[in-house]
Amino acid sequence: MTDHEPTVLELGLPAPVRSDGLPARVRIHEVGPRDGLQNESVALPVEVKAEFIARLAAAGLRTVEATSFVHPKWVPQLADAEELFPSLAELPGRYPGLRLPVLVPNERGLDRALALGAADIAVFASATETFARRNLNRSVAESLEMFAPVVRRATESGVSVRGYLSMCFGDPWEGPVATAQVVAVGTALLEQGCTELSLGDTIGTGTPGQVEALLAAFGDAGVGPERLAVHFHDTYGQALANTLAALRCGVTVVDSSAGGLGGCPYAKSATGNLATEDLLWMLQGLGIETGVDLAALAGTSHWLAGHMGRPSPSRAVRALVGSG
Repeated sequence: MTDHEPTVLELGLPAPVRSDGLPARVRIHEVGPRDGLQNESVALPVEVKAEFIARLAAAGLRTVEATSFVHPKWVPQLADAEELFPSLAELPGRYPGLRLPVLVPNERGLDRALALGAADIAVFASATETFARRNLNRSVAESLEMFAPVVRRATESGVSVRGYLSMCFGDPWEGPVATAQVVAVGTALLEQGCTELSLGDTIGTGTPGQVEALLAAFGDAGVGPERLAVHFHDTYGQALANTLAALRCGVTVVDSSAGGLGGCPYAKSATGNLATEDLLWMLQGLGIETGVDLAALAGTSHWLAGHMGRPSPSRAVRALVGSG
């Protein structure tokens, strides 16, 4: 006889039920250490960040965006990139297949990343002119010109390049964003040499119909779902619904942030990213493989919340581990 009350996970919940038209496996692109922490008011010590990333890898995540080589003036929370990134060097040996991409804004950022042996980088563009001006201090066309040598040099160095495209569904200054405009900028990034394009709902206004329409438009332009990822914010509670719509369209890469960390420092109406644990609950319930241990990940986010000084915003984390 035991007084132990089994957890929902020990009881086999969520019960996996396959649904037609969905992929068998999804790769989670974990953005918590970079996109999550850059928008948090608390600046964590480099040792905590390194342990966070190690715990994410131990939980089974194999793509963990580690940091950003943006000027510290713009993202002070990630000013320790030169110290943090080398401290992660032994992780790929411990966790085969682990990728640790970093964000670079320009050629100077690329130089810093290459000097430390980064094997995967990302560039960050905007689908709208206003956000491009506010975020990059350039027009959309000028920002694409800035990224061209970055992508070319990275590719020549054997480094893979991911393209982020923000404001794909709505802009806080311009309102609705034309699908054709998103496709034009996105295809330009892919033509430059980006191997993957992440479509961002930066302020969380997108809905499933918009997701389906945008992915169909990319298909009409010759860009299949195998080259696309999705990145949803949960501002209006649509992130999981939008993710499911994307999966039904053939997308198999989903960006999310452990514990629901972060938002967007340049768009005040943007709230947190889709929480990785909430995403995992849905994927496990659909019988979709990810290779990630939900219990271990929830424990990691609960641990990090203690360092952040506040409860995790993830509903799954609160339900599995508690909010204290």
